[in-house]
Amino acid sequence: MVSSTQPTNLWGGVRSHHFASVSGSAAPVYPSLRFLQPNKYKYITHVDTCNGLLLCACFNKETPATDKDEFRYVVCNLTTERWIELPPLQDWANRFHSATRLAFDPAVSSHFHVVEFVESNMGMGSYVSGVDIFSSQTGSWIRRDSFLVEKITLFRGIRSVFFGGMLHLVGKLNPISIDQEYALVAVDMEGKAWKTIRLPVSSSYEAIALSQGCLYYASTTEADVNNSKKKNPVISTKITLWCLENYDSKEWVLKHSASIDESLGTTRLEWRVFAIHPDCDTVFLVSIGGVRLASYDMQHQKFVHILNLERKNLPIYLPYVPLFSEALADDDGQ
Repeated sequence: MVSSTQPTNLWGGVRSHHFASVSGSAAPVYPSLRFLQPNKYKYITHVDTCNGLLLCACFNKETPATDKDEFRYVVCNLTTERWIELPPLQDWANRFHSATRLAFDPAVSSHFHVVEFVESNMGMGSYVSGVDIFSSQTGSWIRRDSFLVEKITLFRGIRSVFFGGMLHLVGKLNPISIDQEYALVAVDMEGKAWKTIRLPVSSSYEAIALSQGCLYYASTTEADVNNSKKKNPVISTKITLWCLENYDSKEWVLKHSASIDESLGTTRLEWRVFAIHPDCDTVFLVSIGGVRLASYDMQHQKFVHILNLERKNLPIYLPYVPLFSEALADDDGQ
């Protein structure tokens, strides 16, 4: 089971993976996945994490072919080095999958789900039209159409949250509209129950997470606080942190609002929130362009620099909390 005392850790990158411990201790896992079958796959991309498990896309060509045999999903536990290779999804090349996410709650079951969201074209935009769901309990995929009334386009770069038996993602309502109205899209693991939850504000960047037992939402906006055209403007990043204290009410409560500016030594850097700490009101930040990684304690207004990143590093950052349980249902790994 996941221990709430374990530090949250982060890593990023595609094919070249890196790990950073927020607590500053040595990395307890190897994101290169050296424990997988040697020489089976040339390329491995980290796709998603959920409660101690990691979802990867594995393939042998730098650009995955339409041939289903060239591509596999693998779910693994980085701490115990146990893993499962998923069977191929039928007609994968004939369907547009906008986002693939992992759903797992070790407090409920040792089984997990992988959900692929399918989108269909609608004029100048696209919208969620269904899902393909893999269950480790059945070992197979199922296909379900969407029961959403609204037309919603998902934001692929924002992480999902598995909460109350439903997977939640951020999307834009009415994709072809100029209005910026965002919402959470939620679906259960049978693909039969769907719902939307309006978000309190729309911003340049968003992040959602399960923190302190509730759904949290963080929005990020940037502005030149001098309103000047100088070569070195002072950039202020405004962060608002919201909590869905009563899930059934769908009403968000503003917990904190803060601006990261010159007083914190972050002049000329723009930041975005990409993760929220599971046990406190701390958000994790990456500078626009992926140069620096940092954290900000919203309650105590404390900014902490974590590390500098490679300038060519691709902007994929996944939070990870170690899972020390040996259970990984029907695992293939030794």
